[in-house]
Amino acid sequence: MKKYRLENRKGTWNYSAFAKAVVLATIFLVSCNQKEYHLQKVVGSKIAIDSSLTSVPEIEEYIAPFKKSLDVQMNEQLSYNPVSMYKSDYKLNTPIGNMMATIVRTQGAPVYKSRTGKSIDIVLLNNGGIRAGMPAGPVSMRSAYEIMPFDNEIVIAELTGDQVNELINYLIERKSAHPIDGLQILLNEDGTAASVLINDKPLDTNKVYHVATNDYLYNGGDNMSFFKDTPFTSIDYKIRNAMIDYFKKVDTLTFQRDHRFDYAH
Repeated sequence: MKKYRLENRKGTWNYSAFAKAVVLATIFLVSCNQKEYHLQKVVGSKIAIDSSLTSVPEIEEYIAPFKKSLDVQMNEQLSYNPVSMYKSDYKLNTPIGNMMATIVRTQGAPVYKSRTGKSIDIVLLNNGGIRAGMPAGPVSMRSAYEIMPFDNEIVIAELTGDQVNELINYLIERKSAHPIDGLQILLNEDGTAASVLINDKPLDTNKVYHVATNDYLYNGGDNMSFFKDTPFTSIDYKIRNAMIDYFKKVDTLTFQRDHRFDYAH
């Protein structure tokens, strides 16, 4: 074995022996100083995301070109809304809710038909899913993101006549302006059902109905248990994207309150 020699003031060292001694000493010191560590506590803190946070100039400068390009896309006018619409406008059905239900049916039905050969009979969404109103004026992509900021997708569930009856009773009991389409419920003055029609026909308990909704409600959101374990089809179409596509092809929005869910006169 080739040996290397180190020179110092006191003479000559055998490097091989010296290296071995250093390694042994290191092992001895490490083994003698080993300690066991145990987690004593975990401390967390809450950081509020509000106006007290200041921007970082370097980050602002970096994202500025991307933000400018995105703002142009988000603010481009796609359609026009002549009258402001809000989900609190009326009690049982609202123009903005009717718009949402109509868009899901108009945009979703052709996709569902092409994939399954079947048609959508009913649309049911939830009033709470409408997260913003739509002021009168230009309608943009930003409008769609404000109304529907979530990535909820359109799904079509297959419900028996009895399950659709549960759906109808759910709406009657809650008397809320959940967006619906293809379904008309007229109430007596005491709140009981005076008339129920599905696409202008009475409920057929022997029929299977195809109900378009969103994935949140299908999975039991808002206590809509009538969807539980029913067959369904996802058409890979976000409600927000359906809104944007609809706005692009319609010059002016004309949605109004009607009698799809109302008191009989």
